[in-house]
Amino acid sequence: MVHEKPLSGGNASGDGVVRVGETVRKPWAASTPSVVAFVNALRTAGVDAPAPLGRDDEGRQIQEFVLGSLAIDVYPLPQPDLRRVGAMVRAIHDASSTYEPPADAVWETAIRSPGDDLICHNDLAPWNLLMGERWMFIDWDAAAPSTRLWDLAYAAQAFTLSDPERDPGLAAADLAAFIDGYQADDQIRHRLPDTMSERTTAMYELLRFSHENGAEPWASMFSEGHGEHWLHVDRYVRSHRNTWRTALLAS
Repeated sequence: MVHEKPLSGGNASGDGVVRVGETVRKPWAASTPSVVAFVNALRTAGVDAPAPLGRDDEGRQIQEFVLGSLAIDVYPLPQPDLRRVGAMVRAIHDASSTYEPPADAVWETAIRSPGDDLICHNDLAPWNLLMGERWMFIDWDAAAPSTRLWDLAYAAQAFTLSDPERDPGLAAADLAAFIDGYQADDQIRHRLPDTMSERTTAMYELLRFSHENGAEPWASMFSEGHGEHWLHVDRYVRSHRNTWRTALLAS
């Protein structure tokens, strides 16, 4: 009998994810072939990500299992690590900018993006960053067309502005380190605070709307405290936009 060990750590994609030997098995979705093609293209371009290994007899997708710890367990990361993660996000975006998906590609993502410049991960966050001998982002299932700024805004906020009780000055310094690692230009630095605010509002509204309409897994997440968390984070990110912008432009 093959031993299956449930894997935890995700929110929207945690159910049905198991480890089998040195592989991970996940549910197969309509978008999986498009996501696999995208991940393979990134890997060819030098971006490390769990290798797709096909489909098992139960119809699940197979990926390599990579040993490591999730960044969420050591949040907030020290600034050298934040610069490293920012550089990882930049490498993903640069590699994606050369990828042209087929016209019939299928994508499934929860929050509508304001544009479709390139294919993005859409959940580059501490709960999806694996750190060990290899550092990589996992859980690519929500990959879909988006923009650099929208994807970067979510990642930067998730890694540096997720604690609404934290001193804004300390958080701003961490944010600047992350964006320095990304090597963002002045235009991105100027626009980022407002875009982060729009992105946190979009996350809260997804949870609130899903709660009102019973759309899972977001409805349960709202009831479990994610809704209140994102409401406070949204207020925190919005109320200190000038602090974020000052730190970003100064660095």
